Order: sequence, then C-alpha cells, then structure tokens
Amino acid sequence: MTDRTRYMKKVTKVVFPVAGLGSRFLPATKASPKEMLPVVDKPLIQYAVEEAAEAGITDMIFITGRNKRAIEDHFDKAYELETELTAKNKMALLEVVQSAAPKGINCIYIRQTEALGLGHAVLCAQPVVGDEPFAIILADDLIDSKVSVMRQMIALYEEQGHSLIGVENIPRANTGSYGIVATDPVGPRLGRITRIVEKPKPEVAPSTLGVVGRYLLSGSIFNHLRNLKPGSGGELQLTDAIASMLDDVPVYAYEFEGKRYDCGDKLGYLEATVAFGLKHPEVGEGFAAYLRTLK
Repeated sequence: MTDRTRYMKKVTKVVFPVAGLGSRFLPATKASPKEMLPVVDKPLIQYAVEEAAEAGITDMIFITGRNKRAIEDHFDKAYELETELTAKNKMALLEVVQSAAPKGINCIYIRQTEALGLGHAVLCAQPVVGDEPFAIILADDLIDSKVSVMRQMIALYEEQGHSLIGVENIPRANTGSYGIVATDPVGPRLGRITRIVEKPKPEVAPSTLGVVGRYLLSGSIFNHLRNLKPGSGGELQLTDAIASMLDDVPVYAYEFEGKRYDCGDKLGYLEATVAFGLKHPEVGEGFAAYLRTLK
C-alpha cells in the first residue's frame, strides 16, 4: 500500500439503478421488476447485492421507480412468512428467507421520478454518496467468478487509487450495444482509458473493449453529471460524464476475471439459467441428466 492510498476513503456504498422498464421481457415485467427475475431460485438483484456484500460494501443504494416495490419487500423482513415457517418448524426454509439480505447491510431507497438515463439515476444517489468513492452494479450483468468482480475491483482501487470501469472483449459486430473504451495498457488486464464512446458503429469503434455493469468511481463524477447537457430524450448518459472526467483524472478499464451473462437479453438470461442451474447443489445433477436427454 502506498502513502497515497493509505488514507483513501474505503468503498462502503454501492448504487443499483433499478428504475428501468424491463421492456425486453414484457409481459413478464409488466407488474414485476426485471431485477426480480429469478435465475434458478434467486432474483438477479439478490446476486448483485451478494456480490457487493462479499466485497465488504455495507450501504446498498437502490435507485427505484414505479412498480419496484417488490425489490424493497424482498430485502425487508417478512414477518408473516417467517412466523409461519417457524411455527411449522421449517427452519431450513426460514434460513433461506432470512438470507435474502446479507447480514450487516443497510438498504437505502431513492425514487427516480423520471427515467432520464443511467447518468441521471446515478446522480440521484449523490445526496447519500456525497464525495466518497462508490460502486455501481447493474443487476442485468450477472457475472460468475471465483472472486466477485467487485472485490477484484476494490482490491485494484486500494492498490492504485483511481476510478475503474469493468470491461470485456466483445465481438466487433456488437459494439453498437456497448460503451467502448480505448486504452493505454498499464498492466495485466488493466489500461488507462484515453477515450470512451457510447454505442459506436463497428467500423468506427476505437476498440472491442465493451463497458459492462461494474463501475468504481470517485465522487467527482457527480460534478460532471450535473454539468452534462441532456442528450436524446433528455437523458444523461454516464458514459458522457466519464468521458468528461478523463480530462481531470485518470480512469482505468479492468478486464475482470469471470463469465458474464447479459440477463437484460432473453438469450443471455436463458444461458445464465442453464449455467447456474448446472452448478446448483440441489438440482444440478438432475438438471444435467435432463439436458443430456435433449436432442
């Protein structure tokens, strides 16, 4: 640890932007948040919260919208259900219910009254985050890894002291679906970002390093978000704020270790369900046997 990083503020806060409509999964998401879609037996948002908690983060900040009450209920105490399970001596199920919220976390809910982009959702968290470094996790991006991606990123942050963005190498044909970064390599899986572009066409994309749903940013990002001019539909794009930030401070791209599943896409969601189903201690073996019967 260097003298510079020795006195850095610890990362204790994470923002979950969960106000989106989930239109790709209609009608399933008509009345239920897309973040509550289950992968085997846990909703996407629980995987995201568990990743943050495993990395030592305690303050979970949810930027919510209308019809998102199920998220709050999921991490709240379920008095009636817990009482009934206790009365029926179903202690294993009681433990499952109570483990939905990792021990020692604080859940904070902020309403985003209008869907004005990811940047606006992050800006809504500023009154709680202040000027501290903080993480952002998009629950749509479910990542299977031995060490959680957020723990990987916090370890890097504590080592080098600068903002980080999670990236992965994607097919060039898919650049129009991602923020794309150009970097100057500085170490294994790590590069200093020189340019970031939102959803460029393949022929003009500066690289094939696509930004995925993991960020670790300094509180200075809020100044850049406030000074942004709204784009199409009045939205504030986080990518644009990060591009502005590059003029002031270093921001690094980290090619994380792990397998990402894009659960904002139907095919990616099905792939995640299969992968996590095969690993599940209760049903994995039987599920594998069933898959082998398919042609």
